[in-house]
Amino acid sequence: MSYSIVGFGKIGQALARAFARHGIEVSVATTRDPESFAAAAAAIGPTIIPKTLADAVKADVVFLAVRFGSHRDVAKALPSWHGKTIVDVTNAYGVSPEELGGQPSSRAVAQAFTGARLVKGFNHLAAAVLDQDPAGHGGRRVVFLASDDDDAAAEIGALAENLGFAPIKLGGLSEGGLLVQARGKSWGHLIFKDLVKFDG
Repeated sequence: MSYSIVGFGKIGQALARAFARHGIEVSVATTRDPESFAAAAAAIGPTIIPKTLADAVKADVVFLAVRFGSHRDVAKALPSWHGKTIVDVTNAYGVSPEELGGQPSSRAVAQAFTGARLVKGFNHLAAAVLDQDPAGHGGRRVVFLASDDDDAAAEIGALAENLGFAPIKLGGLSEGGLLVQARGKSWGHLIFKDLVKFDG
């Protein structure tokens, strides 16, 4: 299984550090030349590989860590995303419900990434919190996942476990997805909830 992160701002770098902590290789990309962020990638660790967008989207699992408004530009990188899993880390704060056609923001993202399996996840934590080691306070930091594809949710749940997080599945995008997305200028109920799971 191969992984990439598209977007290398605060959230993208926090995700990259989660992979680096566990020695899991991940490609990172932006719309810029990889040389422009190679030093930042190297500072995180040797398993963080800067690539062009065209190469990064060859991965099996692509973390979408860009501004919500940029997701369509990333989607144009491939004519079909069949066989790939997109992890939607975007937040559509400030985007009107009308602009989304009244549907969850992740469903709008799913429509742009034709053929992909989509999982909403890792977006509810602020970058500074996501950046910390998820093992703390005697437990593991929770990440919420929502998807209309149970297999994809299970796959990303297993990856979250490997990265040290405690995944909690919220159900489909229309139910669980709404709990972890912004609607207009309001946030879903679970956004910014920094929860820790204690394994009994």
